[in-house]
This record gives sequence, C-alpha cells and structure tokens, in this order.
Amino acid sequence: MTAWTSTRFTRLLNIDLPIVLGPFGGVSSISLTATVSEGGGLGSFGLYGYDPDRIMATARALDEATNRPYALNLWLPIPGEEAPQPDEAQFATYVEVLRPYFEAVGVEPPARPAHYMPDVDGQIQAALEAEPAAISFVFGVPPEDVIDAAHARGITIIGTATTVQEALALERGGVDAIVASGMEAGGHKVSFLEKPENSLIGTFSLVPQVADAVAVPVIAAGGVADGRGVAAALTLGADAVQIGSAFLATKQSAASNGYRGALRGPEAQQTVLTRAYSGRLGRGIPNRIARELTHPGLHAPFPVQNWLTGQFRTKAAQLDIPELMSLWAGQSAPLIAAALDNDDDAGHLLQRIVDSTTRILDGSI
Repeated sequence: MTAWTSTRFTRLLNIDLPIVLGPFGGVSSISLTATVSEGGGLGSFGLYGYDPDRIMATARALDEATNRPYALNLWLPIPGEEAPQPDEAQFATYVEVLRPYFEAVGVEPPARPAHYMPDVDGQIQAALEAEPAAISFVFGVPPEDVIDAAHARGITIIGTATTVQEALALERGGVDAIVASGMEAGGHKVSFLEKPENSLIGTFSLVPQVADAVAVPVIAAGGVADGRGVAAALTLGADAVQIGSAFLATKQSAASNGYRGALRGPEAQQTVLTRAYSGRLGRGIPNRIARELTHPGLHAPFPVQNWLTGQFRTKAAQLDIPELMSLWAGQSAPLIAAALDNDDDAGHLLQRIVDSTTRILDGSI
C-alpha cells in the first residue's frame, strides 16, 4: 500500500484502502460486498426491507464469503415523519395509478398489507447480533442505546449527513465516522433535519465543510467513479471515499443486465431527482416511471409507494425491463464506461481506481 491509503478511517476499521462500497437497497449482493472487502476496501450491504431472519442469513453468507471487515446498512425512521396508513379506498387509488405498470409485467396488483416495512428495532437487533465490523445508518442519528450496544460488541457505527448540521448532530450522537453525501450521489437523498430539496449540497462543497466541523473521520460520497474523484475527495479532507454507481455496473452486483447497461450507456448522461420510485426523493436515470409520474399527486407517500412499485419492479428486474425498474444512479455515471475499461469485474475496477489514485497522489506508478 502507498501513503495515501493509510487514513484515520482505514485504521479505525483495520482495512487496507480508504474505499467504501455504497450500500444498495435491493441490488446489494454477497459477491460484490465480499469482492470489495477482499480487495482491501470496506464492502457494504444494504438491508432495506430485510426482516431479522434474512439479515442473519445475509450476515452468515457474508462471513462465509470473506473474513475481511464489511458493513451492514440500515434505514432509520425520519424524526417527526409519521408512517402513513392509507385506508382501503386510498390504497385502491394508489394502486389504480400504478395499474399500467403491473399490467406491463403481468403481475396482479397486491392487496393492502398489514405492514409496509419490517420493524426497525428488530432489524437493528439482528444487525447487532450479526456483529459486522460496521453498521452504517441513513436518515437519522442512531439511538444512544444502539451505539452503546454496538460499541460493546466492537462494532463501528457510521452515520450519513447531507449538511454540516446533520454531521454535527451525528457527532453529538456518538457515531464513529460520517458519510458526507453530496447531491450528486445516486439513490435516495438521505436528509433528516430538513427536506432533501433544501439540503442539496454538492459533494466537493460539503466534504471540506464537514471535515472542518467534526473530529471523526469523514467519508466522501457522491460523484466519485474513478481515481480522480478519490484523490480530490482525500485532498479536500475526507478520510475515505464511498463509491456506488461504478460498482453497481460490475458483474458482481445484483443489478440486471439492462440496469448495468443503462449505467454504462447514454441514458445515464442526465440523471433526475424523483419521488416516483419510492415516495422519497432520489437520483436516478430517467425511465418510463420517472417520466410519467412527475406530479406529486400521482404517487403515494413513502413507504407505501416504495412497497407498491416494488411489487412490479421485482418482476421487471426478472424480465430485465429497465423502463419499469428503479434505476438509481449518480451524476458521474457517464464516467463508468471508461472506469470499467471494457472489464466489468469489481475487483479489477477497484485496482484500477487504486492505481489511478496512486498516480495522482503519490506519483509512484
């Protein structure tokens, strides 16, 4: 390893590279997480929607795939945001808006469920019992008792901020490291103190401000797909860099062929912010869903919308129909094709990123 690879974050997690795999809700895979961890970075696995049994099974599979550190990622409920409970009539209205998409993939619209998400407390308890090297959280500050329980087990806690104020709240709450997630990032905008529309700060403005404001290690996220982005983020004060979309385009990810192709193709040149996929604001490649469901009145609130669209998105992924999937992607997706260099192996991508960063920062290759 070279000089730039030794940071407060790598020492905290006992890893070789200050590179973190972005956690993906729905398209994380054991193979990709293990590949990044085995390569010296911190592999991450998104557990959105997983019940405790599935979390434990996932952790067992990861433990079999790698003996290197990895992170599990969980969503917290946003403070003050009450989970919606639509009645039968309102639920039927939401379903009717989405009926053409169900019909397009040959799936019967579902009945109203008792719950739209697993119990968060149960998820957290299962993640703690799994004892990964780290648990990362989005959409809030983990409760004090959760952080204490994690530390008692030797688990590092990582929070996620989209503003300096959120980073300060996370530090006060006792997290060990903070992801500074810029507006360029693909996927959900994970703001929790203000509406995401009021928290759209670019990565390379956010990172140095957060690094100046907090004492814990900072992980830059959003708009990084190659060594140039890693070098820039570290220069601006980050202790590590989180990369999502570029790894999502590799063969080890759980994304469908069509999704991976969209990440590498011209469709990704103009990503959009949309609530159409899930009811929460996120960045992705525009497709039929994002283009047609533009008016707020056309979709249900989160998590109802996410659960409903998930019923046909799952089938669309099986049929490889990108127009009816959640094509989350960051603004640097147009760099992915060059970063992959006609080789979609995640381990090779990680090494190319390391080599490129080394050339820039150490001048030793």
